[in-house]
Amino acid sequence: METIADRLRRLRLERKMSQAKLAQAARVSQGTIGNIESGVRGYGESIVDIAAALGVTPEYLRLKNDTPAITTTGQWDGNVVDAPTPPLMREYPLISYVHAGEFAECIDTFPPGEADSYHLSPKDLGPRGYLLRVEGDSMTDPTGAISFPNGMMLHVHPDIEAVPGNFVIAKRVQENQATFKQLVMVDGELYLHAINPNWPTKYIKLAEGDAIIGRIKFAGWDL
Repeated sequence: METIADRLRRLRLERKMSQAKLAQAARVSQGTIGNIESGVRGYGESIVDIAAALGVTPEYLRLKNDTPAITTTGQWDGNVVDAPTPPLMREYPLISYVHAGEFAECIDTFPPGEADSYHLSPKDLGPRGYLLRVEGDSMTDPTGAISFPNGMMLHVHPDIEAVPGNFVIAKRVQENQATFKQLVMVDGELYLHAINPNWPTKYIKLAEGDAIIGRIKFAGWDL
């Protein structure tokens, strides 16, 4: 029978995360992760952050629920969760960080063959697809079904239409600034929504000249 320690270790290894990497994502010490996996201690208050970093519910980590509710650490497209191990992987450029808070400076997509590094994606992102990393906490929701912690990699398709409910990269064209948010409709108008329940600016209204420059097709840690 799987123990709490076994479950944490299994989830971490399935996501190809070291103890140090999981600790960084969950903002706890590596010793905390090691002690839980060895059975020396329980989760305590850290369970919410560890669950968010792994993309499962706290109840699943506590063995109180057999449904992991895998979110953004598994294969993900819109609001659909698929099998965590895709049969086909493609390579795309990692071009820059996107600041998941207020609008931040945006670096346009690299021309083909020009990028600092390339990473695999289980999704077809189109000929101009690219990857970005989340920076900031506005899209982290420790208690929600979907969360995008700091450092998570976003797999972006720039050439498909986004509709309310999708997670997107939006660009304020005149200022060459961009942000990562959820596109929502409020009273017939489009807004960018920060899913962190404690974020001070939860909604940013799309202004004239703003553009959706990419829809998130997958989000997770390095593949």
